[in-house]
Amino acid sequence: MTVHEYKLPDVGEGLTEAEIVTWKVKIGDVIRVNDVVVEIETAKSLVELPSPYAGTVTAIHVPEGETIEVGTPIISVSDGTDPVPAAEPESPATEGDAQATAAKPEVDHYNPAAAGGENQTLVGYGPKSGAAMRRARRGPATARTDAGSATQLQVQGSFAMGQADTTEVVPADEPPVPAVEARSTTRRSGAWSVGSVLAKPPVRKLARDLGVDLASVNPTGSGGVVTAEDVEAAAGGGFRGAARRGEEAPRPSMEDRREPVKGVRKMMAQAMVDSAFSIPHVTEWVTVDVTRTMRLVERLRSDRAFADVRVSPLLVLARAVCLAMRRTPELNAHWDDAGQEVVYSGSVNLGIAAATPRGLVVPNVKGADAMPLVDLARELGSLTATARDGKTQPAEMAGGTFTITNVGVFGVDAGTPIINPGESAILCFGAVRKQPWVHKGKIRARDVTTLALSFDHRFIDGAKGSQFLADVAAIMEDPASALTF
Repeated sequence: MTVHEYKLPDVGEGLTEAEIVTWKVKIGDVIRVNDVVVEIETAKSLVELPSPYAGTVTAIHVPEGETIEVGTPIISVSDGTDPVPAAEPESPATEGDAQATAAKPEVDHYNPAAAGGENQTLVGYGPKSGAAMRRARRGPATARTDAGSATQLQVQGSFAMGQADTTEVVPADEPPVPAVEARSTTRRSGAWSVGSVLAKPPVRKLARDLGVDLASVNPTGSGGVVTAEDVEAAAGGGFRGAARRGEEAPRPSMEDRREPVKGVRKMMAQAMVDSAFSIPHVTEWVTVDVTRTMRLVERLRSDRAFADVRVSPLLVLARAVCLAMRRTPELNAHWDDAGQEVVYSGSVNLGIAAATPRGLVVPNVKGADAMPLVDLARELGSLTATARDGKTQPAEMAGGTFTITNVGVFGVDAGTPIINPGESAILCFGAVRKQPWVHKGKIRARDVTTLALSFDHRFIDGAKGSQFLADVAAIMEDPASALTF
């Protein structure tokens, strides 16, 4: 049999390293060509790597959470049918070692470059022969597992219904709870029963703050429930007892927490530093009455052509940006420092800044200016959904020419956004609020928002930037004015 050794490939965009996030297979699993074997995090996104080989997984060389360089072996796959031998303890070398070494199976080191090009991308490599054969991952019930999610929802649900005093059970030695146990949590006599120590959530928190092991506390409550007084007694009085006595309460010790910056966050941090200190930013604001835009959004939502897509004010803003660039193409250009030239883009690749659990990403809609409105809505919906799932690929973030950042979804009115590297401008879309506004000579309640535009002042002067922002604002105030562009 032949053992194929699969090395971490460059999945595009000049990847030099990546973090192993989640293994989708384990030793002994049988896989086929193109089955996803691992999820990695590059400097731009999460990427699922398919296997270029079919066979049995014989070794996993890199644990989850470790960052490695391109070309590092990550997994071995045997194309034979022999069972995977159990691991044996190491023993001193013997005379038979030479014969055993000679009998070892041939190892094929997979080289992406040799398979079809120096920078070949592995994603989608080879014929698609079927869905990945994955086995269920066994482990403790955490927030990332179905069981953990179910457990959290049970607890959160009880608080939401005003059951903050519900007694909860904590295992005596705090062991990981298997998924099946978390799913079968039951409530007996007002208590959640999954272990041997009964304590209400406030008591559990008190124990954590005082550093008290609940398993060592002598319960005095009805039915063997640990009370706050029991925890205080175990802690030598605790801060509640001290407070009742008028003494100064001891403060729980708090330690600093350090979190390494890597992957998407590391790339984002470096990109923002490079942009902020290499591009002379100028930011302008305009406050706009967008009542007519909000009415248009409502009409489009009831239109059958838009029945299967999400319609929002962001969609109208995206179209307004594309139209306004016809008058000021400098906003769809970028400064080439090496050639000392301004490069005007042939199409608008509209980026939408998206906050994800792993950091800020800016995927873009290619050729947004040439799309009908319904197609643009569909692309924006797909783009944001993919970003939220953390599945945005490097190619989807490459080649952007202009970016919109929608801070309004967080209830923020405006900001001074930093230009995405490789572009010349970025537009910040603030929250739409009902505000008093002078309309036709009278004060009315109108839908109002603020737009903030940051642009590269090396080649976009104040007049050009102001004209673009004014054109966008005019379309947002009266969408019918788009017919004049």
